[in-house]
Amino acid sequence: MDRTPYVETFDNGPGGWCAWGTGTIVPELKDGVFITRGPWRVDPNHAPPGGGYLHLLAYIHTSEARVSEEETAKVGPNRFIEEGKDRNLTNARITVRMRGEVDAKGAELVLLAQADVPGTRTNWVMTGQTFKITPEWSDQTITLVPDPSQWLCLGTRHDLTHVYGYGDIIEVLKNVDVDLILVFHPLKIVSLKEGVDVDLMRTHRDYEPDYQYLPSGYVMFDTITIEYPPEG
Repeated sequence: MDRTPYVETFDNGPGGWCAWGTGTIVPELKDGVFITRGPWRVDPNHAPPGGGYLHLLAYIHTSEARVSEEETAKVGPNRFIEEGKDRNLTNARITVRMRGEVDAKGAELVLLAQADVPGTRTNWVMTGQTFKITPEWSDQTITLVPDPSQWLCLGTRHDLTHVYGYGDIIEVLKNVDVDLILVFHPLKIVSLKEGVDVDLMRTHRDYEPDYQYLPSGYVMFDTITIEYPPEG
């Protein structure tokens, strides 16, 4: 596996990075910048008793098995996979050059790492290190330390226990083999429809959330870099 830095500038297309919040995986790109705008869709897969709801701003699959022909046709070759980058991200530094204007409503922009471990698929958000959205361009760096106190395992909603579960962040970071996602978390979910138990139902299928309680605005990603620590 290649452990030289992974650098995505978006100057030659999405490079395998996908959008989710707008109903299409094709991101908005302008002058080599990945742009994501609210209102974003709500991901309910980890609703309580799981770790909470998400807005998915941008994601990239990290193993070939996850990438479909349709996805490649829409967002181009996945450069992380094509370059054979190492999925062992223990103590890797992820730097995002970004700017934006967001009313976050209490949410944070955080990294989500998703991996398959024996018996389940597990999702972790790095709550101990967050990205700060500023009106001017800035480089924001987090280090993927294998320290459980800096991560939150999202677990699963009540009816997806056969898909998602809990694991060990130390093992997850050794092989992040599903994807990396930039997300807003946590979100406050209120239904526009009265009498809905939001945690038992599914957003955008059984009810629509009241967006006055959810983040709004836009975020622009200019460059995403992954730097691996020295081995040994």
